[in-house]
Amino acid sequence: MPGLETSWGIIRAVLIGLLLSVLLIRLFEERFIFFPDIAYGGGDKPEDYGLQAEEVFLTSADGARIHGYWAPAPEAAYTILLFHGNAGNLSHRLDNVAFLNLLPANVLAIDYRGYGRSAGSPTEEGVYLDAQAAYDYVTRERSIPPSQVVAVGQSLGVAVAVDLAAQRSVAALILEGGFPSARRVAQRAIWLPGIAYVIRSKFDSAAKLKTLRIPVLVAHCRQDSVLPFSLGEELYAAASQPKTFVAYSGPCHEPLFHADPVDYTARLREFLGISAP
Repeated sequence: MPGLETSWGIIRAVLIGLLLSVLLIRLFEERFIFFPDIAYGGGDKPEDYGLQAEEVFLTSADGARIHGYWAPAPEAAYTILLFHGNAGNLSHRLDNVAFLNLLPANVLAIDYRGYGRSAGSPTEEGVYLDAQAAYDYVTRERSIPPSQVVAVGQSLGVAVAVDLAAQRSVAALILEGGFPSARRVAQRAIWLPGIAYVIRSKFDSAAKLKTLRIPVLVAHCRQDSVLPFSLGEELYAAASQPKTFVAYSGPCHEPLFHADPVDYTARLREFLGISAP
């Protein structure tokens, strides 16, 4: 019957389209997730931001060579491990390193494998190993006790910081513009039935946070156009006490200090118990 044949043709076309979509997502998933930039744009250098920083190269457990900057601060009570967001690279975050340095805090900021001057290609497990290499560097090479290490994650880096806290002992977590899991982001961003079960990547920060018993600060902008404010609320809900939520109006994403540098400085110092210099 013509009507049935037409209906079956439409259904078949839709099913083929869905199957092709699933196949493409599976084949190119990491390209959809990571947006590494190897170019050090603008020629930015630490000294452009008043930073006294040392360029360092670390080696991850699987042999990947990871680039970073070590920026010490006089009388620092904490050492911050900074894990930046998805796009760009470390050269675009040096102003953020300078901001954290003035808390005051020592800062080690790294580029994930495949970003900037770090070798390799990014994967979920790979960026977790890169974070562990950063932690091992400050605790072993710089003799920083775990009780003074704070992991700061931004956007994609939130998942990296949370995983590190689940694998290593840290004093606290600061999570900016984050998300609870890759599945939740996929559900919000892609209209495809069952998309949450198609992707292999997990980045399940919500599940990991439920196992942690350390202070957590979650910061998010209410008009974040990259990761909706509601995802930040879900991330905060997953964390155990003691926890702090900081919200700013406006369309900011990361780094959060761009929203209100003065107020955010005060919030971080209060959270970490740092007296103003």
